[in-house]
Amino acid sequence: MEISIGEASKLTNLSISKLRYYDEHGLIPFLKRNAAGIRKFDENSLDALRMIECLKNSGMKLKEIKQFMDWCSEGDSTLQDRLNMFNNQEENVLAQIEALQATLHLIKFKQWYYETAVKDKTDQFVKNMKYEDMPPHIQDLYNKSHKS
Repeated sequence: MEISIGEASKLTNLSISKLRYYDEHGLIPFLKRNAAGIRKFDENSLDALRMIECLKNSGMKLKEIKQFMDWCSEGDSTLQDRLNMFNNQEENVLAQIEALQATLHLIKFKQWYYETAVKDKTDQFVKNMKYEDMPPHIQDLYNKSHKS
């Protein structure tokens, strides 16, 4: 089954201009064109788009994604390169998750802080509260969000 760029846009939630950009930069190696040069997306090209978005969401640059797509086109001789890339990207994503967890802990700490301040109609009490007087789960959030 082959679909138009408009249908591919709807299926992937990517703009038509972004799909054209990816094609023009060689990021969709499996993209076909009909006799009139119109782009036709099949399951392989849609899979490539899903992979591009996954890698972008993981923080990979388009230049690196292009290298990956080139490796895919080259075949089995690049399997180790692709595995190494995914191993490295896993490390990057895990580091991002850890950083986001610290951010979430700080947000939860601040929610408690401001809920307490709103309840007291001032933040003076909570601002001056000693660490030892904080509830244990809040101490835990504080510790997790204030790592150096």
